[in-house]
Amino acid sequence: MKKNLILILKGMIIGLANVIPGVSGGTLMITLGVYEQIIETISHFFSNFKKNLKFIIPLGIGVIGALLLFSKIIGISLEKFPFATTCVFLGLIIGGIPLIIKNMNKNKDAKKVSNYIITFISFAFIILFAMLKSGNDVNFNNLGILEMLLLFIVGIISSATMVIPGISGSFVLMLLGYYKPIIDTIRSLTDFSKIFHNLLVLGSFGIGVLIGIVLISKLIELLLKKHETKTYFAVFGFVIASIIAIIKPLFNLNLGFLEIIIGLILLILSSIVAYKISDK
Repeated sequence: MKKNLILILKGMIIGLANVIPGVSGGTLMITLGVYEQIIETISHFFSNFKKNLKFIIPLGIGVIGALLLFSKIIGISLEKFPFATTCVFLGLIIGGIPLIIKNMNKNKDAKKVSNYIITFISFAFIILFAMLKSGNDVNFNNLGILEMLLLFIVGIISSATMVIPGISGSFVLMLLGYYKPIIDTIRSLTDFSKIFHNLLVLGSFGIGVLIGIVLISKLIELLLKKHETKTYFAVFGFVIASIIAIIKPLFNLNLGFLEIIIGLILLILSSIVAYKISDK
């Protein structure tokens, strides 16, 4: 029971991370200690069906519950309290870094120069990616076959970024102009006058997401099996760069002393929470 509750909590954190532009769900999977298990479960879902269900159901409940229940709250929180909200997610990322370092150093080839070059390349990639500007929003008013196909393709693209650490799936959706329309569709699911239209939108996008997650999971599983140390050094670069990318916009905020103190306290508390649950 306790294990399931922890999985639901981790799922909620991952779900919320995928709502916030700039915060990577893949990074949170790593820092919460469920990344490899998620990849293995998705890649071999039917091989050990009962065991995988016991893992994926509570995690999925957390992810879906967070998306449905808190997407609106997070939007308001980011608007009203951007520094404090961002500090919470920064803490969740920072608190899991010791687990990443542990995985980096568990093999004897950890000291190779090539590993540090890989870290630098992955770090530079995320920093350059974060400098991109967002595109104009699309609209789903006239939803035809072409628009549904585009939603399917966007789902595949965004799913890859949801799984790859350091790259924010929601940020990619912003670049493509699909972030706000999809979030608005999720928020209006309870509007039964638009239920068929909303299900078409989310169905097209969701199928793309599912297919993309399976494909990218198989690739990452292969990398973890063949090049585990190098993969974790790349992940470390992704994570450090994503922290910098998340912090950068905070310097544009006009903050009072009390706001900074509250934010830092939340950062420390969320770091402790992430550290405590990351290896459980």
